[in-house]
Amino acid sequence: MELVKAALAEALRLLRLQAPSTSLQDPGTLGPPRDSPAAPPGLPPTCSPSLVSRGTQTEAETEVEPSPGPPGLSNGPPAPPGGSEEPSGTQSEGGGSSSSGTGSPGPPGILRLAQPPQRTDTPRRNSSSSSPSERPRQKLSRKAASSANLLLRSGSTESRGGKDPLSSPGGPGSRRSNYNLEGISVKMFLRGRPITMYIPSGIRSLEELPSGPPPETLSLDWVYGYRGRDSRSNLFVLRSGEVVYFIACVVVLYRPGGGPGGPGGGGQRHYRGHTDCVRCLAVHPDGVRVASGQTAGVDKDGKPLQPVVHVWDSETLLKLQEIGLGAFERGVGALAFSVVDQGAFLCVVDDSNEHMLSVWDCSRGTKLAEIKSTNDSVLAVGFNPRDSSSIVTSGKSHVHFWNWNGGTGVPGNGTLTRKQGVFGKYKKPKFIPCFVFLPDGDILTGDSEGNILTWGRSLSDSRTPGRGGAKETYGIVAQAHAHEGSIFALCLRRDGTVLSGGGRDRRLVQWGPGLVALQEAEIPEHFGAVRAIAEGPGSELLVGTTKNALLRGDLAQGFSPVIQGHTDELWGLCTHPFQNRFLTCGHDRQLCLWDGEGHALAWSIDLKETGLCADFHPSGAVVAVGLNTGRWLVLDTETREIVSDITDGNEQLSVVRYSPDGLYLAIGSHDNMIYIYSVSSDGAKSSRFGRCVGHSSFITHLDWSKDGNFIMSNSGDYEILYWDVAGGCKLLRNRYESRDREWATYTCVLGFHVYGVWPDGSDGTDINSLCRSHNERVVAVADDFCKVHLFQYPCAHAKAPSLVYGGHGSHVTSVRFTHDDSHLISLGGKDASIFQWRVLGAGGTGPVPTTPSRTPSLSPASSLDV
Repeated sequence: MELVKAALAEALRLLRLQAPSTSLQDPGTLGPPRDSPAAPPGLPPTCSPSLVSRGTQTEAETEVEPSPGPPGLSNGPPAPPGGSEEPSGTQSEGGGSSSSGTGSPGPPGILRLAQPPQRTDTPRRNSSSSSPSERPRQKLSRKAASSANLLLRSGSTESRGGKDPLSSPGGPGSRRSNYNLEGISVKMFLRGRPITMYIPSGIRSLEELPSGPPPETLSLDWVYGYRGRDSRSNLFVLRSGEVVYFIACVVVLYRPGGGPGGPGGGGQRHYRGHTDCVRCLAVHPDGVRVASGQTAGVDKDGKPLQPVVHVWDSETLLKLQEIGLGAFERGVGALAFSVVDQGAFLCVVDDSNEHMLSVWDCSRGTKLAEIKSTNDSVLAVGFNPRDSSSIVTSGKSHVHFWNWNGGTGVPGNGTLTRKQGVFGKYKKPKFIPCFVFLPDGDILTGDSEGNILTWGRSLSDSRTPGRGGAKETYGIVAQAHAHEGSIFALCLRRDGTVLSGGGRDRRLVQWGPGLVALQEAEIPEHFGAVRAIAEGPGSELLVGTTKNALLRGDLAQGFSPVIQGHTDELWGLCTHPFQNRFLTCGHDRQLCLWDGEGHALAWSIDLKETGLCADFHPSGAVVAVGLNTGRWLVLDTETREIVSDITDGNEQLSVVRYSPDGLYLAIGSHDNMIYIYSVSSDGAKSSRFGRCVGHSSFITHLDWSKDGNFIMSNSGDYEILYWDVAGGCKLLRNRYESRDREWATYTCVLGFHVYGVWPDGSDGTDINSLCRSHNERVVAVADDFCKVHLFQYPCAHAKAPSLVYGGHGSHVTSVRFTHDDSHLISLGGKDASIFQWRVLGAGGTGPVPTTPSRTPSLSPASSLDV
């Protein structure tokens, strides 16, 4: 150990002897190496974006010694009058490793705001300017500097005078002087990386920029999609004639006819009281009140959100009762109102391991009885419509008949006893997803074998009484093979007949007395299997499918879609340049064009691969789509034919963007490159123009300048780089000269105009997408916490206030304004939902709504949940 200590001490001494020569080098020579630390020691792994300083600095070091001064704060004398102050540099605005030496911080305790203006040809990592003989020498120098920094960093807080390097001011012990130029730059940190952004010359003071929430607001106009892929009990018709279903955190009330917009003249209203994904529904016997149960989740701080049941009025959309907060685990799996007593009670089954079955008083919100039902999945629950003391549950390999004793209505005094359904000579199915009560008291069950079983009441065998001592029990009295594959839905019609919906065969069959087939229809394959059935007015039927479509029709005339959606995680979104249309793609390999005015799917095609990004040509005639294999396609929007099919690399593509004049197409890849293509006037033909090489991580976002000659790009390691495309795809090393450049779009999540959107404590992945409105008044942000934010533009105040809108049940992956800024489109990730928001207020299409009961605070980092 003594030898090791002696060796380390000698190495440290030698490195310190070499350091002054580096720090005292001529200002025009190469700065610190690229591999130097991206942040000073002591910087937390996640740090909120903060306005550290507004200036650049020059160096006047005499010793390389850790400084206790806070990063970014000047602790030296003002810059000498004769000093060189012309801002320039060769570093990216982010803290990524692709930056040249001028952007890397110095030794521990010292953090530069922006480097002094030096016009030098500093080589980058990917540059070929250095000769092969020089490269080993450069690697050795970088390694030596990196080792020196590591050794200097090893000192404890006590060895630095016991001061926190983030909060202690610079004092006499600091040997580095930082000279500031007011009004030049700001700096923020993400995961310990400093990101420097230059202030446009037209902004004299940050205080003159808008600081409050925007005057514009959002109102949820339409929700595309239906959660039929993995949920049940999700489709009902209310007394008003509205169809109620759910997707994400929103319960949708859809009117098939009689309202503006929508196929057939439909309209939507939305209940948005839930904080996480809705899993099941039940409609009260009065046809007005609705119960909806949500799953458990977590908020943005990682705190658990408990599952709960909301009972609400479908006419006013007001919550009447909140049931079971803190009583359920994981989520609410199934719900049912009692019938014979005007819906006084609610039965709930949660998603815990024991699938707890509980009965609640709807008016008081109190629990009357609770019992462990089974360790197997419970898929359906229901009260006997003629006797509220009788409850039935079904699911994996079981049908249970429950007898409930209410205990005179005293909370917790009720008891539940179970009688197991016995299959006897009949084959026991793996799943029993659905059941329905017949008017004569019998029960029909649909199972995974495609059979409909009839269960009838009979006196229990006195030698084998049920566990609850019930006097009557249910036994199988008949069986009918109804479908090939599982039966997912049963529905009792007003005329006493029964409808069954098949999975594999996609058939709808109407059954008469004695399970005699009367009529049937088949659902088209591209809509999927039947998930749920609801009876509309007259002979009309509503059918929910496993491919998240809602169909309307009857057995005689067939069915047509009224609501459609994606079935898997969504990422790609672009809006039409002059029509109220938008295009989406995702992991379900479907490319869909939506009519925003008619609220309908215009067309869809199968991409055969995952689509991750898309963009319309300015003419609107073609659209480019980037895939997860490095392929990108160009499709004719009218004929839907593929006019180009090109592959760049073998990594997934994260962004495709046409220049505003339509002459170029930029493609950002996960291979760290931006591919530039020249495009014909109609957008049908493309030829490789060049590549933008210089990022050290995958491309995340990019934007074109208004003149179509330059690109601003972000990468996975928080770099901001600028490129001269017209000049040969060259990296613009002098970032300062790009500070006044105007951008045709603003979707980059890093930049001076939008750095205020980053939340406190962000880790750099909290914002997935950003979009500036075409009138340049507001910025919409999609975050990782299921929220859509609306900020004023420019948003150049740290932790700026915003209006916050919920409804998505997963990370929001993308947001885009329509061509006239009348609407905003947002995509949910795993919830596969598409929300169309109407923009109201200044610059929008309607008046500002009445002020909410909670008004936004104007203090930093405040927000208003709407």
